Amino acid sequence: MLTPTVYVDVDDRDDQGKIARITVGYPARVNILTTPLIQKLKTAIQSFHNDERLRVMILSGAGERAFIGGVDINEMVGLDPASAETFITRLHGVCAAIRNLPVPVIARISGYCLGGGLEVAAACDLRVATEDSTFGMPELNVGIPCVIEAALLPRLVGWGKAREIIYTGRALSATEALGCGLVERVTAPEKLDRAVDEWVEAIINAGAQAIRLQKALIRQWEILPIHQGIEKGIQAFGQAYQTDEPRTFMERFLKTKRDGK
Repeated sequence: MLTPTVYVDVDDRDDQGKIARITVGYPARVNILTTPLIQKLKTAIQSFHNDERLRVMILSGAGERAFIGGVDINEMVGLDPASAETFITRLHGVCAAIRNLPVPVIARISGYCLGGGLEVAAACDLRVATEDSTFGMPELNVGIPCVIEAALLPRLVGWGKAREIIYTGRALSATEALGCGLVERVTAPEKLDRAVDEWVEAIINAGAQAIRLQKALIRQWEILPIHQGIEKGIQAFGQAYQTDEPRTFMERFLKTKRDGK
């Protein structure tokens, strides 16, 4: 059995910046997260936090059976109250690293996306899944509540659907996940990478600074009242003009219109 690890690959496109691909590598056990994997995954994500050339990150699981099939029950069965809080705080650290990354993170989902894996996916900015993917939060079935980034589910699917997913622990098909807003796109397995690439191309062709301002603003929208969110947007609009990016992109657009292209 291969040692569980996290793979990091960087596609450096010169003037377009970097695309980071991070893969949870434990396919023999559907990429479940052990403590060492949690720590490696957090470290891998955080290593890009201050990289100004990073444009987008893609998070996936090794193989096609699972994105992340959950968290290791063999570890959780031996926890006590103190160690349980430490354990779940580590997993939250992964989700927080994703949400705090200044560029969009895409969850590339193939197969099982369960429990802690679904929380990691929920922390991402965009989610695309194969038609044979399966989603669920089975924690209550093993005697623990759904916590940490499960708090994001009501924002994605609404309170009623979130309660159903959590209380029943039942598995959702990719079609149902798409219908309730848990994922943004579903595709055939052989078209998964093409779907991811379409999002990647759209992101790297947009303004690099604008994308970073937008992600930070969306994070503000999540927690602020509407009027404060609008004020933050006004500030972000002004900040965009601290660089030449708006003028460069607008002049390019106007030239294209003049040239009839």
